[in-house]
Amino acid sequence: MKQHILYPALLTLILASPTWASEEHGHGHDEKQSHDEHSGHEEKAHDEEHGDEHSEHKEEGHGDEHADEHGGHGHDDEHGEESGVELTPEQMATAGIVVTPLRQKTLHEVVNAPGEVTFDAYRASKITPRISAQIVARHARLSDHVKRGQLLVTLSSVAMAEAQGELLISNREWQRVKKLGRKVVSAKRYAEAQINRQQAEARVLAYGMSKPQVAALLSTDDPAQAIGRFDLYALQSGTVTSDDFILGELIEPGRVLFDISDESALWVEARLTPEDAHRIDKNAGATVRIGNISLRGKVVQIHHAIDEITRTQAVRVAIKNPGDRLHPGMFVDVSIDAERQGEALALPLDAVVRSADGDWQVFVEEKAGHFEAKEVTVLRSVGGQLVISGIAPGTRVVTEGTFFVQSELAKGGFEIHNH
Repeated sequence: MKQHILYPALLTLILASPTWASEEHGHGHDEKQSHDEHSGHEEKAHDEEHGDEHSEHKEEGHGDEHADEHGGHGHDDEHGEESGVELTPEQMATAGIVVTPLRQKTLHEVVNAPGEVTFDAYRASKITPRISAQIVARHARLSDHVKRGQLLVTLSSVAMAEAQGELLISNREWQRVKKLGRKVVSAKRYAEAQINRQQAEARVLAYGMSKPQVAALLSTDDPAQAIGRFDLYALQSGTVTSDDFILGELIEPGRVLFDISDESALWVEARLTPEDAHRIDKNAGATVRIGNISLRGKVVQIHHAIDEITRTQAVRVAIKNPGDRLHPGMFVDVSIDAERQGEALALPLDAVVRSADGDWQVFVEEKAGHFEAKEVTVLRSVGGQLVISGIAPGTRVVTEGTFFVQSELAKGGFEIHNH
């Protein structure tokens, strides 16, 4: 009975065993598949992470070597691209390129102010009669260039006629007494004749006659033709800048007939604030500019009085005027060297230019005819100069013709980029 019950149960267990094994095997397969999927996801994430890093390295240029193997970056190497620009001596001469070694310079602050050109009063004169007279003849005109001692105008005067008559009489008396000698005439008469002659000559000289005129009057056989007339002469060489009179006009003492000025040198009156004027020293250098004209001069006087209307202080600058390019009355711009600022590396304004990215740069001659851009830092501007840093003293820098070098460099970069 027990055996009859045991066999069917054992048979059932045997028949169920493959199914259990299959389920167990299937469960193991699911775990493996789950593990493989998990590993796959990790590897994919790893690849994506490192792929990004690889992409970043490639963007930063670490993939250039690999790209060169496939011809990706071989264009520049193939054509031998170089920085800078090569110029022949002929090009440099035509463009006016000047290369100068960079040196330390003594710099000054500059005070800028408006100014007006005036006559140099020490090189000017006025021709005026000392007694009432009438204009008889004119011998010079406005804008004439005259020389010292040149005849300008002839006048006629009653007072001069009287003085000339006294001179003629006293001179004859003196000549007679002198001829008789001291042994014949008394000492008193001799002295009186001599003194009267000297006083009469002094009077006509004071009235405006010159010594040559006096000598000519006393030596003439017919002095009546010259009585009352006298001439005025130029006191200096220069240009007639005014002659405000007409023939026949009656003039009074002190009336200016001619203004004569030597315009080869002029003054410029610059108007500064008292604070700026205090920074200026006598003999300081100055630059006067009008249009494209630029002249150097120096401070010769600093006025001590302040203008009551403008509240400015005048500083007088003396300049040469080659070619007669400046004239009194012109308004100009004045730059006066102020306090000394020591030494620094400085270049002219035109020698420093902006690069394509907006930085300051100069052009350095690395070797004969080969120029390269060098970035510099501009510290400040002082009197037409830029103080710079970032470049060593002694470096050969283009100081003239900079824009030509810049344009040639830009053209070269454009052609390479678009080859």
